[in-house]
Amino acid sequence: FFFTIEREMRRLLGAAVAQAPLRVGASVRQMRAVLPLASLPRAASTISDLQLLGDDIAYFAAKRQTGVSLRTLTQTGRGELIHLAPQSDFPAVQRMLFQVAMFLHRELPVRLAHRVRDLDGIPRLNVLRSTREVREMYAKSFEEIRAAPTPSTPGREEAFAALLQNIYNRHSAVLLMMARAAFELRETLPNMPFHEQEEVHDFLDSFYMSRIGIRMLIGQYLQLREDTDEDYVGLVCQRTSPAEVAKAAMEDAKFMCARRYGDAPEVTLHGRLDLTFPYCPTHLHYILMELLKNSMRATVEFHGVDDMPAIRIVIADGEENEDVVVKVSDEGGGVPRSHMSRIWSYLFTTADPNVQQGAIGRLV
Repeated sequence: FFFTIEREMRRLLGAAVAQAPLRVGASVRQMRAVLPLASLPRAASTISDLQLLGDDIAYFAAKRQTGVSLRTLTQTGRGELIHLAPQSDFPAVQRMLFQVAMFLHRELPVRLAHRVRDLDGIPRLNVLRSTREVREMYAKSFEEIRAAPTPSTPGREEAFAALLQNIYNRHSAVLLMMARAAFELRETLPNMPFHEQEEVHDFLDSFYMSRIGIRMLIGQYLQLREDTDEDYVGLVCQRTSPAEVAKAAMEDAKFMCARRYGDAPEVTLHGRLDLTFPYCPTHLHYILMELLKNSMRATVEFHGVDDMPAIRIVIADGEENEDVVVKVSDEGGGVPRSHMSRIWSYLFTTADPNVQQGAIGRLV
């Protein structure tokens, strides 16, 4: 598409404009600077900003994403990979920030373009208002990053960090917006056969995993620019204690349960309470809080508030086991066998619809 545009522009505008080549993958603003649409004849003016942005997104959506492990994030934040960056006279910390920022400048447009393409292509969901709003949010962030200059100087790196902070804040509501889209889909298609939901499930799995990755990359970079506790490298705590994280999640879940039902079951901790390992505590807290919320709701609704058995959290590992296992168990009545095939569906819930409607409705 871009080569076609370049040939057409050379034909219409002549040799003067032909001296300024249009590179493949140029941002919309760069294209307008080289080939100002307002100066084109009427036949050429149909090539709008929207068309250029759409094809810029398609170009980047065809690229492969670059995987980044938690170990690589930590090593980069410590400056252990700075030898891979271009040499300069800047201090080591500034060179590390350049290294991370320039990676994000290249990588984030690819990841955002993938999500825009997927949001456009998912049947049923792509026509819902919430999904379209999320799509436009991702497209806007894509265009902003593409228009930003390479963060290769302290001033540009600082401006790029401010841009990513705005994007990070803007995207904070995406989780609830997509939950609202799933809620709307479930309400409009209540009898959709479960096997027809698989495409929606696969899309949402991919979307949420990608969102975690994008927010982790941006959040890690922004946190590296701040003074943090010595146990932390960006967002990654080198001595995360699952027991301490579980205690905080227990208090948060108990507060929400008591606010809803008037009381909450006790939670007991067992196992390797002294264990620590490198991880992102905020992610572990979110997972445990969601599990405990479900356990508490099931326990209260099954037993009532007068006779609630305790919920157990067991933290385990093994000498030859590379994993840390956190188990949450309750006596909330279990899952009916008829629900087993649907419990992992984004479109299935046993929660009170009125409660969910109230939470999702705040976004309307």
